[in-house]
Amino acid sequence: IKEKTEDLKRERQLAEDLLHQMLPKSVAKQLRKCQKVEAENYDQVTIFFSDIVGFTSIAASCTPLQVVEMLNNLYVCFDSRIESYDVYKVETIGDAYMVVSGLPERKGTKHADEIAKMSLDLVAAVRQVVIPHMPMGRLQLRAGIHTGPCVAGVVGYKMPRYCLFGDTVNTASRMESTSLPQKIHISSATYDALLTDDAYEIELRGEIEVKGKGKMKTYWLLGNKNYSVQN
Repeated sequence: IKEKTEDLKRERQLAEDLLHQMLPKSVAKQLRKCQKVEAENYDQVTIFFSDIVGFTSIAASCTPLQVVEMLNNLYVCFDSRIESYDVYKVETIGDAYMVVSGLPERKGTKHADEIAKMSLDLVAAVRQVVIPHMPMGRLQLRAGIHTGPCVAGVVGYKMPRYCLFGDTVNTASRMESTSLPQKIHISSATYDALLTDDAYEIELRGEIEVKGKGKMKTYWLLGNKNYSVQN
C-alpha cells in the first residue's frame, strides 16, 4: 500500500508540474478546486513579442519535420533562459514567442525591468541556436516590448488557455512587427518605465508610423549597464 501511495504521489506531482507549465500556478490551483477563474484587470504589465526574421523563407526551404525540430531547439533554449526572470510565457504561435511580466501576481514597477533583461538575453541566445538542416546558418530575432494595462483570463474548458486582452497586447505586437533584425523595439511607455533605474542603454528611434496607432515615438533597447548576458 505504501508503494502504491508513493507511486500515486509521483504521478500526481507529474500532472501538477505539467499543468503549471500550461497555466499560472494560482490559476491552476483554482481550476483544480473546480472554481471559476474570474478575468482580472491589471493596471500595468509589460509584454514581449518576438519572431524569427525570414521564417517563411526558411520554412519553405526545409521539410515540416525540420521546421518542428528547428522551432523545438529555439523554444527549448528560450524556455530555459526565461526561468531566470520573473516572467510568464503566455504562448507560442509558429515562430512567435509571447512573454509577460506583472501578472498574474502583480510585480509593482519591476515588470519592465524583468522583460528588458530577458529580451537582451534572448536576442543574444538566438545566435547560439543550431538549425539542424542548416548547420552554418543562424537565426535572427525581431523583438518588441510595450507597457500598459490589460485584462487576463482563462478561455475555454477543454485545454483551457490563459489569454491576455487589450490594446497593450496589440501595441506590443506592433512594436515587434516594426522592429529590425536582432533589435529590441520599445514604446515610450516602456522607455519611461525603464528610466526609473537608469540602468539601460537606450537609443531614440524617432517617430514611426504604426498601423492602427498613427505616429509613435519609439526607442531601441541596446543593453544594461549593470548586467551582461552570459553565453
